Amino acid sequence: MTSAAQVSRLLTLVPYLRQRDWVDVDVVASDFGVTKAQILNDLNVLVMCGLPGGLPDDLIEIDLETARDEGVVHLRNAPVSRPLRLTRDEASSLLVAVEAVREVASAELAQAAQRVQAKLAGLVGDVDPTRVSIDVTAGEDVVRDQLNAAVDQGDRVRLTYDGMARRETTEPVVDPVRIEVRDGASYLVAWAVERGDWRTYRLDRVVDVAPTGQKATGHGRAPRHQGWFNGASGANVVQLDLDAEASWVTEYYPTQGTTPLPDGGVRVSLPIGDPGWLTGLLLRLGPHVLAVDPPQAAAEAVAQAKAAVDRLQ
Repeated sequence: MTSAAQVSRLLTLVPYLRQRDWVDVDVVASDFGVTKAQILNDLNVLVMCGLPGGLPDDLIEIDLETARDEGVVHLRNAPVSRPLRLTRDEASSLLVAVEAVREVASAELAQAAQRVQAKLAGLVGDVDPTRVSIDVTAGEDVVRDQLNAAVDQGDRVRLTYDGMARRETTEPVVDPVRIEVRDGASYLVAWAVERGDWRTYRLDRVVDVAPTGQKATGHGRAPRHQGWFNGASGANVVQLDLDAEASWVTEYYPTQGTTPLPDGGVRVSLPIGDPGWLTGLLLRLGPHVLAVDPPQAAAEAVAQAKAAVDRLQ
């Protein structure tokens, strides 16, 4: 099986050999930091690579016997160097992807993405490129630029963050790592210094970014998001019956399933990562929640609602 490291090396090996007429296998091995045997194995893989079609010039050509017996390698044909041609559908798909990058990028990167969009628009043909759009909740431009700068410069920052889970504003000190898009919203992936763990912060809830004057420290590789529902089970999935006025929940939050109810209502299954978030949602929805299953999931919301009523009496 070809490993990820070998694939990465093969992608570099082709342009490397194209720039050299004849080169010793030992030199190639030294330049790539691997053994001669590994390079010979790489060459065996390369001669099976190329373009689809099966024509004589579609595959990479290397004299493997010369490489093994005489210790020199020469690349005779590299069809992968042919210019890339995109179909209109492929170009349109790339336009959408570049638009997503532009929505969350720093000002400099956004300008580069805009230039790429202009080039791709020429490949789309008679399709209006302005019709290709993507709606990403990316927060304020100034906040996004400050966070991108902190990531690039390795700075530790203090956030002013309006959290939805407990309906409170906090000021976590974080080492920002990257900004990523999930389900139409952009998030900051960062190491929370006080918590000593990785956290994600939704950008449209970051009110302010303040420098701390400190540099971020290493915390290993930040985990990759594997999807909203990974690990969700019956123990952390709550079913809500909502009336028509609360049906917007299915569009704003990720769900595990919905079922229409009479009078425009909806039954929705929500994966719950934080009970505090569910309490805040139930208090926000109030009388628009018709039923909660399991009932005990609403206990804290009911207790808080009763306490609020008692204070008003």
